[in-house]
Formats: sequence, C-alpha cells, structure tokens
Amino acid sequence: MTAAYQSIDVWLAIEAEAFLAYYQGQVKYVVATSRDGRKVRFPAKVLQKVLRREGIRGWFRLFYDQEGKFHSIQAC
Repeated sequence: MTAAYQSIDVWLAIEAEAFLAYYQGQVKYVVATSRDGRKVRFPAKVLQKVLRREGIRGWFRLFYDQEGKFHSIQAC
C-alpha cells in the first residue's frame, strides 16, 4: 500500500450461514469494532474477498483513502 491510504484493523466474526444475508444484498453495510474501540461501517460486498467455507473470523485491515472511501481489505 502506498502512503496515500490509511488503514484500520477490525475484528469480524460472521458465520457462513449468516453471511448469506450479506451476499443476497439484504444487508448493505457491516459495522465492526476496531482495535482501538471505534465503530467502523463499510460496504458488506467487500467481504466476499475474505469469505471462507466456515465464514469470516479474525482481524482484518481495511484500507481507505483520505476521503474515507474504501480501497481494499486483507487479513491481519
């Protein structure tokens, strides 16, 4: 990542069955808690890249630009 992007680490724990609502578009946004306690809201569709058979569980780093627009996600 370049210096132009900022990041925040969030904890996610979503069972595979629960993710179905996100996948079907019934849920548009995810709200997660960052390491420092902030609430972070981001588009649910970005989680498709990190979804596994057992669901999504662990710490993830969200990268965003200076205007707060999502750029990418990766496991920490």
